[in-house]
Amino acid sequence: MVRKKFAAFPLATAATFLILLFSVVQHLPGGERFVNHIGVVRAALPLDLSLLRTPLSLYVPALDLPVWGALAQVFVVFAIAEVVLGRRMTLVVAYACTLAGTLFARVGVAIGPGHLFGFPKWVAYVRDTGPSAAVVALAICIAFRTRAWFTASLVVVLMVGEAVVLPNLAGLEHVVAVITALLIAVSVEVFGDFWPRVLAGVGAATSVATVASLEVAKEARRRSAGAVIP
Repeated sequence: MVRKKFAAFPLATAATFLILLFSVVQHLPGGERFVNHIGVVRAALPLDLSLLRTPLSLYVPALDLPVWGALAQVFVVFAIAEVVLGRRMTLVVAYACTLAGTLFARVGVAIGPGHLFGFPKWVAYVRDTGPSAAVVALAICIAFRTRAWFTASLVVVLMVGEAVVLPNLAGLEHVVAVITALLIAVSVEVFGDFWPRVLAGVGAATSVATVASLEVAKEARRRSAGAVIP
């Protein structure tokens, strides 16, 4: 029974398992170095290496925070997202918003602390990992899809408040995740059914053209047969 319940949410189960796995591995002797090499992103890394590690960085929890809270959040939010958004959209939102935060960190370090969204150089060496940005983004998209405007507003207010009270990398990345999620949610609402309709129209036109060509071919064969018979 328990196995069937977890099997109903494969994406949420896989994400939760990966977070637990990385949490265990990085606390083993030599494990932190291994995890750093495959899933830890820092703004100081070359861009191509950061992009390569970003998919796994989503599942690498912070070293100094309890992992159980992250496991519960990820499983609940990812499971709801699988039902409400679908698995493909859940992955798109999670990775797109995580990547947006990763790129924002690089831009913030590049422009420096003299700007509103800039960071000092030492931030480039901070571990930029974890599922929090993905969880926040999915919560926004779920609320948008289900028209839970109060929940969406509450998440936005909490994330902006966090960034104001604690203006660190994580707080600002959460705000970036919120903005990215809102852009995705609005785009899906406006253009979400455009390409499916186009593809459906193309499919219908192809079917009609196929049937018409078969009818023309049959008629041509009939005429050819009639011309041959004396």
